[in-house]
Amino acid sequence: MSNKVVIIPTYKEKENIESIIRVVFALEEEFDMLIIDDNSPDGTADIVKSLMDSEFKDRLFMIQRAGKLGLGTAYITGFKWAIERKYDYIFEMDADFSHPPEKLIDLYKACSEEGYDMSIGSRYISGVNVVNWPIGRVLMSYYGSAYVRFVTRMKIMDTTAGFKCYTRKVLEAIDLDKVRMKGYGFQIEMKFTAWKKKFKIKEVPIIFTDRSLGTSKMSTNIFGEAVWGVLMMKIRSWFKKY
Repeated sequence: MSNKVVIIPTYKEKENIESIIRVVFALEEEFDMLIIDDNSPDGTADIVKSLMDSEFKDRLFMIQRAGKLGLGTAYITGFKWAIERKYDYIFEMDADFSHPPEKLIDLYKACSEEGYDMSIGSRYISGVNVVNWPIGRVLMSYYGSAYVRFVTRMKIMDTTAGFKCYTRKVLEAIDLDKVRMKGYGFQIEMKFTAWKKKFKIKEVPIIFTDRSLGTSKMSTNIFGEAVWGVLMMKIRSWFKKY
């Protein structure tokens, strides 16, 4: 068993799931992988089960949930699973290749060799590195991060990034049962809580490429949660001890 695990939530990712698993397992660093599947109707879980049974019995794991329960709850389920099994480095990554798998190694080294507690695969730390997004979505994402920085005072350029490495001590220090936001606001809340707890965070530059297979899970409700959720999160932080 590796001391590193990559957590990938899935819902209808049959076009991508086998490829992303094989690419991660072919990297020079050894990673285990946990798939959190929300009862995908397209057979995503069946593909994972086949790979678990045939080739990756001791490296590939899966938790199947009853339905589409939200990104944040999927990751929290995965975090608890990884903490119980004493993984030292726990990663978040999408299944659709928007996050370059080879950058897992850079995120890992930022924590294991450079001494950071958490590393973020950042689209905005060295300019705007997004491929195949319409300009409206780029602007919404970029200025959304600016809004989060303004409200929270965090010095993180890509506040909504979902490509991350946590050391176990960060996740053990956060009360996962009290994380409130469930959609993409979850990514902001986790960074904010780690930052408030004074953990050392590094942004690692990546090029984010929008998916070419499958369908996006983004919606206007996701951005609405982030806008109002960030304000409420900041207000609650005034009355909270970190």
